[in-house]
Amino acid sequence: MLSNTRQPCDEAVVRAQPEVTDYGQAAGRWVLAAAILGSSITFIDGTVVNVALPVLQSELGASVAEAQWLVESYALMLAALILVGGSLGDRLGRRLVFSAGVLLFALASAGCGLAPNITQLIVARGVQGVGAALLVPGSLALISANFRKERRGQAIGTWSGFTAIAAGIGPVLGGWLVEKFSWRWIFFINIPLSVAVLLIAWLRVPESRDEQTKGGVDWVGAVLATVGLGGIVFGLIESNTRGLTAPLVIASFITGIAALTGFVFAEARQEEPMMPLGLFRSPTFAGANLLTLLLYAALGGVLFFLPFNLIQVQGYTATAAGAALLPFVLTMFLLSRWSGGLVERYGSKLPLVVGPLIAAAGFALFALPGAGVGSYWTSFFPAVVVMSVGMTVSVAPLTTTVMGAVEERRAGVASGINNAVSRTAALLAVAAFGILMLNAFNNNLAERLRALPVSSEARAQLVGRSGDLVNLKIPDGVSGETQAVIRQAVRESFVAGFRLVAYLATGLATASALASWLLIAGKARRETEERHSVMKEPLSGR
Repeated sequence: MLSNTRQPCDEAVVRAQPEVTDYGQAAGRWVLAAAILGSSITFIDGTVVNVALPVLQSELGASVAEAQWLVESYALMLAALILVGGSLGDRLGRRLVFSAGVLLFALASAGCGLAPNITQLIVARGVQGVGAALLVPGSLALISANFRKERRGQAIGTWSGFTAIAAGIGPVLGGWLVEKFSWRWIFFINIPLSVAVLLIAWLRVPESRDEQTKGGVDWVGAVLATVGLGGIVFGLIESNTRGLTAPLVIASFITGIAALTGFVFAEARQEEPMMPLGLFRSPTFAGANLLTLLLYAALGGVLFFLPFNLIQVQGYTATAAGAALLPFVLTMFLLSRWSGGLVERYGSKLPLVVGPLIAAAGFALFALPGAGVGSYWTSFFPAVVVMSVGMTVSVAPLTTTVMGAVEERRAGVASGINNAVSRTAALLAVAAFGILMLNAFNNNLAERLRALPVSSEARAQLVGRSGDLVNLKIPDGVSGETQAVIRQAVRESFVAGFRLVAYLATGLATASALASWLLIAGKARRETEERHSVMKEPLSGR
């Protein structure tokens, strides 16, 4: 089966592309700098907020569901609209739309920092997601449009390494800001970074667009995607408190499924859809996106609950919890450039099978530490290192494979689809893992409380407020000795739930490796497809 991996040779397509910049030239370095800094803003924000969640839960009186919405409101808008962002970039200009996203993200960050309550903070986070949906696909599309194919893998590897540094520095810096100043500064820090990106983009980055694009923006698809994902996520999160059989939850699921079904039909009928279904006729493109869905769901689920474990169960400070992921940063930085060249050396299949399997082993290691385990180096460090190696081997080859599986003129769309899949994976994982985590916590806590000398009234109060997880308030009147025993039971119950999350992540990562093995072309087959595809028409976007 042939895939549309050839470089476009049509004269109109060549004219539509900017002059490709060699990686060693100064202009190329400025493009890479803008792409790295722009992406880094979103990565920093995501990791910073995760570390701050336990503090936000305490200071703003947020429930676990509201803490989930702090992550989900951002992820929902980003996942649903990122396809529009890629499409707008191809139509209006990649630099223009990228810069607009950076500006909106900066304004929304100021709104987050000034938010007086949890509700307004959630709303401002949603606006941040809209800005990120414009800038994230633009960053990789700028690289694709300004680097020759033979240098693109290294450029993407460099992008991956430096954005990984930003993602890793974010939790440490954010934890320090939370401890020394206020959680509000984790949002204010985005503003000077945004100013730097805008200056570089407008002074040094050439504009590029797809002159062949016809029709308007697919707003129908954008609305249906937003309603569909929003309905499912709302149902998953609200089911924690209302139950899966509650009328509102059932109605939310029905609405979400109906909207997503309508989205597929709408995309099939659109002349210029934001998600061209024809791209998925390529087994490599389809397999890479299935891998993305499974692997990033595993990563998103673990990283959402890990800060609660480190801070509220293990007793880490916010800064120490952020620093716990520094091995991830160093590994990505040191090896990402090397991993960016793996596709050319070994083909796509090998690194995208081996990498997820290594990551799966890392997720499994997260299940080993208990409550109050002591040294980081013998508990969480091995898990972080193994997971980091697996993700490093996977990320740059995955991105290179996705971008290489489509025509160069569809770079923005391909980037948008793959980013949408990764964000949707994390979006659904946080909501779905939350249900399983809370259920495991409830069952384990109820069992432990039955063995403790606690009155039936106090036991009922504890079980009734179990949705707060480790932040659970112990009822008044319980003796000091009993309080200590209850707190230990709460911590151990959380660990039981976290272990379930780790095992689920292990299964998802293993499944992603299997998807790669079955769908993604090996080196020999990929080279054959590229030779044959020169004689074929590119796949239709319809």
